[in-house]
Amino acid sequence: MTGTLLILGHGYSAAALSRRLLPQGWTVIGTTRSAEKAETLRATGVEPLIWPGAPLQPALARATHLLAGIGPVPEGDPVLAAHGTEIEAAAPHLAWAGYLSTTGVYGDHAGGWVDEDTPLAPSTARGQARLEAEEAWQQLAARTGLALHIFRLAGIYGPGRGPFRKVMDGTARLIIRENQFMSRVHVDDIAAVLEASIKAPAPGGVYNVCDDEPTSPEEVLIHAARLLGLPPPPRIPFDEAPMSAMARSFYAESKKVRNDRIRTELGVHLAYPTYREGLAAMRAAMSDGGDDEE
Repeated sequence: MTGTLLILGHGYSAAALSRRLLPQGWTVIGTTRSAEKAETLRATGVEPLIWPGAPLQPALARATHLLAGIGPVPEGDPVLAAHGTEIEAAAPHLAWAGYLSTTGVYGDHAGGWVDEDTPLAPSTARGQARLEAEEAWQQLAARTGLALHIFRLAGIYGPGRGPFRKVMDGTARLIIRENQFMSRVHVDDIAAVLEASIKAPAPGGVYNVCDDEPTSPEEVLIHAARLLGLPPPPRIPFDEAPMSAMARSFYAESKKVRNDRIRTELGVHLAYPTYREGLAAMRAAMSDGGDDEE
């Protein structure tokens, strides 16, 4: 099975998916904001499209599959605002469409478990914006029959995005907050979930994309330090920690996210079922001369 995948917002997760699809004979068209990034995409085999700027309609006409990974702005989903009518027109010939959302749509559950059937109650502005974007895409699908799938991603890590750099340069801190749980997912496992869905579409499907073991952020940092042979970073109470508003928002919610559906419906077996396997692979790549540091 091959086709033409149009990726709106060819970022970190999309790049991992492209690395899986291109060797299989897929054509991948990816949007980016800059000419410099466009050349980087071209070098990997992706057809770049600078957006905003270039028209989307020709790419939509070629596409057999569509992945939307551009986050919402205060005014709503920027893709639908600019090109909703064109996407509606393309819907009948798209075999699959995906929207990358976030587990932030569930809100705070005081460390309790959530799954895809948990009522959505985001407690941050970012989570609320994602919920509204999800709903806008679902409304378009209801009107047009677009074969839409929603993927709620946990905290993403992987090559180039991990805790090692901060641990090594001494800037990492163990932010201590009681009953703080977060879910995370390795970028390669995100790509595996998306590929599995593309190959077995189930329009209307909603999937949590996370690993098997939610845990506290400090536990991950302690393990990273152990892998480096370094002492744990200093501990600091949450209320005393200097953090940006964005960083602090990640601590506004505590929950454990279930991922049963990606296994039972998509047959995905995670390459990195916990942060331990993921960090071990990243540490090994560093030892081999790779750059898996944040």
